[in-house]
Amino acid sequence: MNSDNTRIADPSPQTFAGDSIGQTANRWFNATRPKFFPASALPVVAGTAWGFGTTGGFGITVFALALFATVCVHAASNVLNDVGDESGGTDRLNEDRIYPYTGGSRFIQTGIMSASEMARLGISLLALAAIAGLALIYLKGAMVLYFGLAGVALAVLYSLGPVRLASLGIGETAVAIGFGVIPVAGAAWLQGGALDGQVVLFALPISIWVAAILMINEVPDIAADGATGKRTLPVRLGLDGTANLYLAMNVVAVAATGWLAFKGALPLLAPVVPLALLVIAFKASQGVRIGVEDRAGMTKAIEGTLAIHTIGSLWLAACVLYLHWWG
Repeated sequence: MNSDNTRIADPSPQTFAGDSIGQTANRWFNATRPKFFPASALPVVAGTAWGFGTTGGFGITVFALALFATVCVHAASNVLNDVGDESGGTDRLNEDRIYPYTGGSRFIQTGIMSASEMARLGISLLALAAIAGLALIYLKGAMVLYFGLAGVALAVLYSLGPVRLASLGIGETAVAIGFGVIPVAGAAWLQGGALDGQVVLFALPISIWVAAILMINEVPDIAADGATGKRTLPVRLGLDGTANLYLAMNVVAVAATGWLAFKGALPLLAPVVPLALLVIAFKASQGVRIGVEDRAGMTKAIEGTLAIHTIGSLWLAACVLYLHWWG
């Protein structure tokens, strides 16, 4: 193991101790791993921009409800994933984690919260998402139910139940759909946009970038995941195969953006930023090839991947708005 322990340190139980309302809320909030919330919030923003760009209408209430519901499902997924990884033994065995990015929140392993408390928190977050979903059903109709059920099913089945998609090597695809296609297309539809091939293609780069976040976060966890039967893509492909796939995914994201620009759905300069982001992706892929042996390089690769998703998603949303107002 590398001697650099700065990223291996766990959250301090003393920091999150206490029974006051504020201390409890702080504990619950940090258990959800909020650093990753942009991965679910930005697809809603981009999808809303697409819907507005195609119809000229914007409903702030449905936007706020969709954003709240999506982030709640994401938070629930993170918490329940910790429960699933604890029951499978993955997080207990994970000595190569890069905290706070990989290896879960560590709240169960450090005794900050029990597995049952985390499970109750996850269920409560799904209940909050359901309440927002019911409001959206009232406002927009039964189609919302289908979006919601699909998103929740993918979030839960990723790490829990007899299926455990992450163990089958399709967890990354599930996340791409659940935190890419569904929130982008769903948010666009809520603003009056059509559910067609163009909105799916628009969602493709965002889906790829969010799947890349999950996949690169799984690299430091290869040993623990493999030892407990969690057969993620990095476990199956190894470092070189994962690096090649990671880079190829980012190339596909550029190609999808270029095709939309060619078809006039995005400005002609839309591919410029995704193309520039390939520089970050290439450097990150080199970090993946070395893996956790270079903890600093692996950390930069993870942070670069988070940056690609954030910058790329905001750029695509801005491109749609530019085309609507000035195109």
